Amino acid sequence: MGQNEDSEQLALVKQKYGFDKPISTQYLYYLNDLSPISFHSNSSQDYTFLSQNKYSATKLFSIGKTIAVLKFPYLRESFAKQGKKVSQVLAETLPNTFVLAVTAIIIAMILGVLLGIVSALYKDRWLDKTIQIFSTFGMSIPSFFSAILFAWFFGYLLHEYTNLEMTGSLYELDDFGEAMHIKWKNLILPAIVLGIRPLAVVIQLMRNSLLEVFNQDYIRTARAKGLSEFQIIKKHAVKNALNPVVTAISGWFASMLAGAVFVEYIFGWNGLGKEIVNALNTLDLPVIMGAVLIIATMFVIINIFVDLIYVWLDPKVKLE
Repeated sequence: MGQNEDSEQLALVKQKYGFDKPISTQYLYYLNDLSPISFHSNSSQDYTFLSQNKYSATKLFSIGKTIAVLKFPYLRESFAKQGKKVSQVLAETLPNTFVLAVTAIIIAMILGVLLGIVSALYKDRWLDKTIQIFSTFGMSIPSFFSAILFAWFFGYLLHEYTNLEMTGSLYELDDFGEAMHIKWKNLILPAIVLGIRPLAVVIQLMRNSLLEVFNQDYIRTARAKGLSEFQIIKKHAVKNALNPVVTAISGWFASMLAGAVFVEYIFGWNGLGKEIVNALNTLDLPVIMGAVLIIATMFVIINIFVDLIYVWLDPKVKLE
């Protein structure tokens, strides 16, 4: 409310957001807003009034002064963005974070599996030890520190050669300030930085899992039949060694939606992570709660998807 705060306006704001009710009642109101099937009042003075500005709903039935509706979950309005809906705020930022996370996880998956295979094939040799040192550093360096280093080194010192910027988002205004254009080059540095730690984990998991698979009887049988090492790795070893890798990747991908906070903030990437930081700085609680709910939902969906992948990877796993 700024400098215009007075008792009457404060009472109106509390009534608008339901802050004039006990905490237990406010919690029930919030659950009612989140629920796809919810109950609302006919009175415009009540918080649960079925306002078209708040809810996109279809009426199911009425019981006295209460209306039951089917609707999209209502995440409420942002405190800091002049009544802008939280769902709209998240819809504008989540796709950018999703693109960043997917790119980072693809980099980690491809390079991690390849380097893990090479490390396993050259076990205890200089190439294996070099990859292991890189992997250890990758797991040890915090993402915010590596983000600062990469932005400074590749975006500032080597800018003439890389043509990369220290900061920038997926969409940026053109030089005339008239239209938004996609800038793929701004994705390179944050995706690499975000992918370093999962890359290091995938290398270790792939190496150890592959070494374990190499000791299995069916691998010895394949070698006894005269199959080449390439055929053994391609047709028999890699697929069976991917189970722990898929588990790790699923967890990392889900956590990236939340863990990209530092990377997005340092590189100026307009994603969910940066929005969470801004919401924390301004105590924009609806945005924070909405972001947590979205991340939790994505976590559940990804884990269900991973369970389905297990069925394809391991025939011993069956869906009941």
